[in-house]
Amino acid sequence: MADLNWSGPVDFHCHLDLCQNMRAEYARCESARCLTLAVTTTPKAFSRNEGMARNGHFVRAALGMHPQLVAQRASELSLFEELAPSTRYIGEVGLDAGRRFYPSFERQKIVFERVMALCARLGDKVISIHSVRTARQVLDVVEQTGAHRTCVPVLHWFNASESEIRRALDLGCYFSVNEQMLQAPKGRKLLETVPLERVLTETDAPFQSDEKGGNSPGDVRGAIRLIANAYSKDNSATEARIRRTATELLAN
Repeated sequence: MADLNWSGPVDFHCHLDLCQNMRAEYARCESARCLTLAVTTTPKAFSRNEGMARNGHFVRAALGMHPQLVAQRASELSLFEELAPSTRYIGEVGLDAGRRFYPSFERQKIVFERVMALCARLGDKVISIHSVRTARQVLDVVEQTGAHRTCVPVLHWFNASESEIRRALDLGCYFSVNEQMLQAPKGRKLLETVPLERVLTETDAPFQSDEKGGNSPGDVRGAIRLIANAYSKDNSATEARIRRTATELLAN
């Protein structure tokens, strides 16, 4: 990162390439000095994203294999394995046992296990992980592959029991949270267990939605306000702590 003393927001999980104008969103995040993890959903999407991020200072493009697309895109796993050594950033990967995607769940597990085993072998990966109704299974894979020992797992929108949250903490996981998530009881409960230094802000744009139309990439003001309230801190101190955490994870 060009300037470790930067003072912008952190969006640790968003989909810039799925926004209406991808190029404009990349430019906007750079202009706003928003340290951004731009996740992708398929390996074929990575090269274009990485090319756009390469010329900037604040956006990092991540190589993904989204569990919701495994049924259609499992054949791209070989491309994922080919590209993985070229990037430090992995995401979005994981498991989804929601009703719509449960038919592919066994295949998802095979793909996720291979992805995490590869990351564990390569080491030094920052991994943004999806876990719909699969907190235990995701943590099992993280632990069994040893990815937590050589990489940094970041659990995106992690809805789980207190015991699962504590297990994730013991495995060294971080947690990316967004405004919509924190408006729900489970989201607020997570902050009661997780120390602030393990928390990162995200938007999940363009998928997060509310009655106002949802947040744009980098718009984490509402999340900062809710996090600050949960830890009884002011907004600026909360934002500074999250900025420090993100810098430590993404600056290399």
